[in-house]
Amino acid sequence: MSTLKIAIQKSGRLNEDSIQILKDCGISINNGNDQLKAEASNFPLEVLYLRNSDIPQYLIDGVVDLAIVGDNLLVEKGKHIEVIQKLGFSKCKVSVAVPKTFEYNSIQDLAGLRIATSYPNTVNEYFSSFGLSVDIHQISGSVEIAPNIGLADAIVDIVSSGSTLFKNNLREVEVILKSEAVLAVSPKVSPEIQKHIDTLKFRIQSVLRARNSKYILMNVPNDKIDEIGKILPVLRSLTVLPLAQEGWSSVHSVIDKDTFWDVIDKLKEAGAEGILVCPIEKMVL
Repeated sequence: MSTLKIAIQKSGRLNEDSIQILKDCGISINNGNDQLKAEASNFPLEVLYLRNSDIPQYLIDGVVDLAIVGDNLLVEKGKHIEVIQKLGFSKCKVSVAVPKTFEYNSIQDLAGLRIATSYPNTVNEYFSSFGLSVDIHQISGSVEIAPNIGLADAIVDIVSSGSTLFKNNLREVEVILKSEAVLAVSPKVSPEIQKHIDTLKFRIQSVLRARNSKYILMNVPNDKIDEIGKILPVLRSLTVLPLAQEGWSSVHSVIDKDTFWDVIDKLKEAGAEGILVCPIEKMVL
């Protein structure tokens, strides 16, 4: 049987979340410290731990079949690589930042200035869209220090919380793009490997749906069930079970975690009592 090869970041922000989502898919990975390659014991999968910036080329060349990678990196190095699933973690921005003392009014203020970045293609395309030319200084790592040592007038870098910018007396002035982890596929996968990809994608989607949902159950007077049903988003229809107390039922459903509190308030107003909310491990549709 052929083995699906997936690349993930060797270390850094994406590594732990990438391993976790594979584990949540029921895949056991036999990896030790400092291993660059590891096999799954219960799925035809091999994990390659690679330097983040190398992953797009590995996909293009067909060395790996899949990768969990930030889509900001695909914008920079692999625009034609297909993304088959957004994963919802490792969210960040690629932003323009300037020293706090820099008098910034618009992007025009940066015309002709020195920009330090690890994303030269993204920077060039962004400033060109405004008809501007800048002097790009490509560096890898510690981009935020460039203005303080006189290497650049501004930077373009990944921003998550903004704490790194703050510590280096920088401030964000423009957001070039928003990024998150994605599942990207090589253009050179075989039909047999594609079957493994489809299976893995199905598992990942089940995990993601579960992460974004909550299981809810409550006691509802029978004459309020229809009203409650109009409030609750449902997969197909409400699950309604009679209670020992006459005139009452237990109502079960699934709600989106982002609208959870708004829904709860409406349910209470409609007469629901004893509301319980539980996490969902997997959700298969």
